[in-house]
Amino acid sequence: MATRVLIVDDAVFMRNTLKEIFTASGFEVSGEASNGVEAVEKFRELKPDLTTMDIVMPFKNGIEATREIIKVEPRAVIVICSALNQESLVTEAIEAGATDFIVKPFKSENVLQVVKKALAARA
Repeated sequence: MATRVLIVDDAVFMRNTLKEIFTASGFEVSGEASNGVEAVEKFRELKPDLTTMDIVMPFKNGIEATREIIKVEPRAVIVICSALNQESLVTEAIEAGATDFIVKPFKSENVLQVVKKALAARA
């Protein structure tokens, strides 16, 4: 059975980029969310194997959403997606329970390497 992924990013372009990377590699994109509130709702509904989480989003940022998801499912695999200048936010996200992070702009081989490592760490 394919690994089910929830992609969370407020930018449609970034969600589509990740969706292409995952589907081309045999993952099943089971859902998408455009903000942290939707992310928590979709996580509860879909129970994905992996969640990619943008940090800066409207309504609820990725760090707050990560904290809420970890309360629901402490073993959730969440990979933070951040821009180059967000090191302190990435650290805060890891402390909130994220498994790992990917730096934008994405290269598909980097995304897949980080995701596979994150899934193995929580297996």
